[in-house]
Amino acid sequence: MKKLFTFLLAATVTSSSFAQIPTGYYDGTAGLTGYALKTKLNTIISEANGAQDLGYGGLWITYATSDVDKYYEKNGTLLDMYSERPAGPDAYEYIIGSPANGGNQCGSQNQNNEGFCYNREHSLPKSYFGGQTQVPMANDGHFVVPSDYYVNSRRGNFPYGETSTPTWTSTNGTKIGSSNFPGYNGTIFEPIDEFKGDFARMHLYFITRYQDKLASFAPFQSAENPLDGTVDRGYKQWYINLLLKWAAQDPVSLKEIDRNNAVYARQSNRNPFIDHPEWVNMIWTSTLSTTDVAAFKKTLSVYPNPVRNGQLHLSGYGLEEVSNVQIYSMDGKLIQTVNQNFKNSNKIILKDQTKGVYILKTNSQAVKFIVE
Repeated sequence: MKKLFTFLLAATVTSSSFAQIPTGYYDGTAGLTGYALKTKLNTIISEANGAQDLGYGGLWITYATSDVDKYYEKNGTLLDMYSERPAGPDAYEYIIGSPANGGNQCGSQNQNNEGFCYNREHSLPKSYFGGQTQVPMANDGHFVVPSDYYVNSRRGNFPYGETSTPTWTSTNGTKIGSSNFPGYNGTIFEPIDEFKGDFARMHLYFITRYQDKLASFAPFQSAENPLDGTVDRGYKQWYINLLLKWAAQDPVSLKEIDRNNAVYARQSNRNPFIDHPEWVNMIWTSTLSTTDVAAFKKTLSVYPNPVRNGQLHLSGYGLEEVSNVQIYSMDGKLIQTVNQNFKNSNKIILKDQTKGVYILKTNSQAVKFIVE
């Protein structure tokens, strides 16, 4: 899984490096919560504030910087979340670029098996919002990702979900099967755990970026389409529950941060839930039962990382259970102990701001962060 380390006896450490958000980019969000915050974010990341539509063909160019494997094989090939095996080796790899330039980008000839070419996958199927002619949605690099042609075709229009009875499994473990997630029993498509948070934050971006268009997608709603026609919540409650679960269990990674920066460099807008993962639970609320929630894996992360102003924040699923954290230097020296209700206040003011690498430890987890 994402950047795992060993600390003390059995603690798990997650490392990530948070983006340099342009100064003033999120001005006006302070103090906002709920759908008021979502509406403000919609304004910030919209075309009126500079977001650009680079066309469907522009995605090929975006992928050359946004989806390069610098994290797993680290060999400059395409990072396809439907074929990547985090523990390696991959069953196949794609060279970025058109066939004319020696790459494996799909052209006019495609093949019904994995490993032939990569295409452009609308992680939220384009049929949910009207198809390829509906722009800028159909061309948005924040949720249209490169993927294996065959796996993409097998996915079709199935929503994301979870299954315990797969009818088909790809070479990296991506599955198709009947949903066993509360609230939906249709056929779903389940990516591997490594990338569930990535896709969750992409889909939450979609209903925030296109909030003003959500009502117009009503003619395309169906039983499998998780969009619910509302401007505020955006998705059916079962899907909100799923996305909040995935976002909490799979925190923001360096790969996501780098991708956000690369797409921003092309489109001039950002995914706010990568920059500020705490906003996910400030806007939406899960309705899963206590029994369902108890089964979740507790995963915490810190941001920003690196820390540059002496303040860091704790986020992730299980935060309401944390009342005490300790901060250690890498040589095991206890630097600071913090006792507070982290559900109500997740901010920590560092007493020691000496540059270096530190470990924040709870009773069950540990997270690595950097002070610069």
